[in-house]
Amino acid sequence: MRKKYFGTDGIRGRVNQDKINGEMFFKFGLAAGTYFKNAKKNKQVAIIAKDTRLSGYTLEPALVSGLASTGMNVYTLGPLPTNGLAMLTKKMKANMGIMITASHNPYFDNGLKLFGPDGLKLSDKIEKKIEKLIDSKIINNLSQPKILGRVKRLEDANDKYIEILKKNFPSSFNLKGLKIAIDCANGAAHKSGPKLFKSLGAKVFEIGTLPNGLNINDKCGSTFPNKIKFLTKKYKADIGVSLDGDADRIIVCDEKRNIIDGDKIIAMLAERWKRKKILKGGVIGTLMSNYGLENYFRNKKIKFLRSNVGDRYVKEMMQKNKFNLGGEQSGHIILGKFATTGDGLLVALEILFSMRKGKKASELFTTFKPTPQFLENIIVKDKSIINSYKCKKAIMYAKKIINGHGRMLVRKSGTESAIRIMCESENKNLIIKCINIVKRSIK
Repeated sequence: MRKKYFGTDGIRGRVNQDKINGEMFFKFGLAAGTYFKNAKKNKQVAIIAKDTRLSGYTLEPALVSGLASTGMNVYTLGPLPTNGLAMLTKKMKANMGIMITASHNPYFDNGLKLFGPDGLKLSDKIEKKIEKLIDSKIINNLSQPKILGRVKRLEDANDKYIEILKKNFPSSFNLKGLKIAIDCANGAAHKSGPKLFKSLGAKVFEIGTLPNGLNINDKCGSTFPNKIKFLTKKYKADIGVSLDGDADRIIVCDEKRNIIDGDKIIAMLAERWKRKKILKGGVIGTLMSNYGLENYFRNKKIKFLRSNVGDRYVKEMMQKNKFNLGGEQSGHIILGKFATTGDGLLVALEILFSMRKGKKASELFTTFKPTPQFLENIIVKDKSIINSYKCKKAIMYAKKIINGHGRMLVRKSGTESAIRIMCESENKNLIIKCINIVKRSIK
């Protein structure tokens, strides 16, 4: 059965429309609280964090109300990176954690990412059960007045998160003498990002740390890498770190101002971890991972498997195969040794740890040559157009043309009203031809 509310990474959409409004967030809280409150008998706790979107101020109270109405005690943490929420959910032994965010989307979108008591994102099976509760009668899930939940604000969540991050590395590890440029996308890491690097002794040049509720991901962050490239050049930084709105993605800029995407970061980490005998099993990529990365791992005798798009599916496949490294080209990278979901700051620390003996960033990322890849997003009113006869026929024809010369993937976006077309080949004219064939059928 197809899911009604959840996409590839939680729930997401335009604010004050359809499912992203106060009424629906109350229902989401009520449903999630009802499902998770039975997980523990004596302590019913949910924790909530968010990014910096203006709409968070309207959606958070509704979500809190829904959760407390089930008898769940709620702790609100304020702006905090997504993996910070996941880590604290586990550390605080909460029943669940909820992140209010639309990740890399513009300010006018918002959504939810839900985590279980183990700090993991929910499975499709659990999401479907929660969806049934969302559509059930409200009165059925309300608790008695005497056992309504209480709500409390925790002010030190970012400090607790930074403390957990640093404990993953030797106490002697520091960043003294390093100049780091960081773009926090005016999002969830605007406090913890610069504070983390400064606490380790680095000289930090920051941008995207003045959120106003509307400027999150606005021409900044991991989806706009020119900003970190400019900052790295301006201050002659040793490395540039660019995050997205909820800081679960990372894109890097080396000291020569080369942009390093998620595939290149994963390749570097996999090679290093294999050399240090840290890598377990192999690496999980996705259907969007570059074909050059697959070839690189084949040559290095590192096992490589592809999951569906979405870091939740990456993590599920990592668990199934007992791998400890996986991620996406977009910069969602899961370090299974340390975390349950993508964490831009954690990955940045692992990269910086590799540089601690004087190695330059540009020397780290000399791994593989990517196959030329082109990605185009087609905005549509109805994503089901991809299932039309005309569109299916065009996709089959384009794949037939590129077969043996490259790879093509056409899919619905799990987070936006768009069809994503990805094509990769050494023949750039062939890429353009195949994309145009599919694009015409959609438009």
